[in-house]
Amino acid sequence: MSRSFNLASRLSLLSHPAGLFAGLVLAALIGVPTALAQFSAPSPGTQVHDATPLKPPAGSRVAIVEFEDMECPDCARANPLLKEAAAKYKIPWVRHDFPLPMHAWSFNAAVNARWFDANKGKAVGDEYRDQVFANQSSIVGIEGLRKFTEKFAADHHIELPFAIDPQGKLNADVKADYSLGQRVGIEHTPTIWVVTSNSKGAPFVEVLDRSRLYQMIDQAIADTASAPKTTVAKAPVKKTAAK
Repeated sequence: MSRSFNLASRLSLLSHPAGLFAGLVLAALIGVPTALAQFSAPSPGTQVHDATPLKPPAGSRVAIVEFEDMECPDCARANPLLKEAAAKYKIPWVRHDFPLPMHAWSFNAAVNARWFDANKGKAVGDEYRDQVFANQSSIVGIEGLRKFTEKFAADHHIELPFAIDPQGKLNADVKADYSLGQRVGIEHTPTIWVVTSNSKGAPFVEVLDRSRLYQMIDQAIADTASAPKTTVAKAPVKKTAAK
């Protein structure tokens, strides 16, 4: 079981005033990390165990990589800034699902977003994510998410199936993203990096102060100015001998 999943029951103490003192004592004794954005102060930085995902997509020198939870209030606050930055600099914004266990509907929302990605295109899936974040405070429980999703689909003239994920493939994809985040060392949401390819500077830098995001992207672009763009290797074309 992940560290984040183990934290769920411990952190539930903090939601009850009577248990606040006990919860603080327990946190001190067991070493609960201070990183969960909606419960405490931001982490001083993620201890990266596997940096493999922290690189731009092929063909890009600079990108934003984010691990997000669609029910996380701080993710909702970060979302417009990241969207604006990606558009301004015309760089990829790689969004990974990391639904925290204490959030009732975040996992379902991630599955829904992937259904829109797969069936109506990534642009619609990302619009769904953006709209969930924009309306997050009005979505109450899984039933509230269902009603929101049905309205989003109706507004876009999309017919939802009776079962969004009958084979469980999208469910498995969200879990795979969560496992990827665990391998990286994610402990809170959002966790955001500016990542580079063939940079003369740091290959990835965590965004701990969002007011410096543009400055960090400017630096990343400068550090990769002379780097060749990465490309996707193509399979050699087999020539057929003339008869």
